[in-house]
Amino acid sequence: MNASANQLPADWVTRWQRIARRIRVPLGFLTAGLYLYELWRSQPRLMAVVWSLALVVPGLWLRAYASGYVKKNQELTTTGPYAHTRNPLYLGSMLMAAGFALALMSWPVALVLAIGFLIIYVPVIAAEERFLHATFPAFDEYCLQVPRLVPRLRPARHSGDIESGRFSLALYLKHREYNALLGVILLYLSLAFFRPAIALIFHGRP
Repeated sequence: MNASANQLPADWVTRWQRIARRIRVPLGFLTAGLYLYELWRSQPRLMAVVWSLALVVPGLWLRAYASGYVKKNQELTTTGPYAHTRNPLYLGSMLMAAGFALALMSWPVALVLAIGFLIIYVPVIAAEERFLHATFPAFDEYCLQVPRLVPRLRPARHSGDIESGRFSLALYLKHREYNALLGVILLYLSLAFFRPAIALIFHGRP
């Protein structure tokens, strides 16, 4: 009975991961197409774009900050942003996605992004937590102190801390987190120049 009970979560995660892998690329193309359609359909409002920075910039910073701490599959990272939330990278991505949905003032884009995060990130987080639980004995204690996603205000401290707690630029570069910055720049450039470029191509005027 215990063996069956332990097997069910693993099978659930495995099945969901298999589905997520199959639909991840089509869902990405759908989101990109919807984003461009919404951008073509209506001119972004300046104040919405400005307010979007309140989500995108913290999300971008959180991803960059977290990438300078995590050593994937090597040790249990519990310092830096990982003392506040167990998944700062995913939280940063969610903030950035919400920011660009706000910039477009588009409920369809926001809905597709929310569905995409549920389909892709839920099984990924479940699989990663299963690996960490099996690999690092201190993970259970860490889970008791640090929330899965919504961050706690004060950093947690526990006996499983391993690393010195200093941000590493080498790790940031190793994880190529600068690609997120490049992506943000391109998306904001699209907000500013996509409609004028389309008008110039099809009508010969900006």
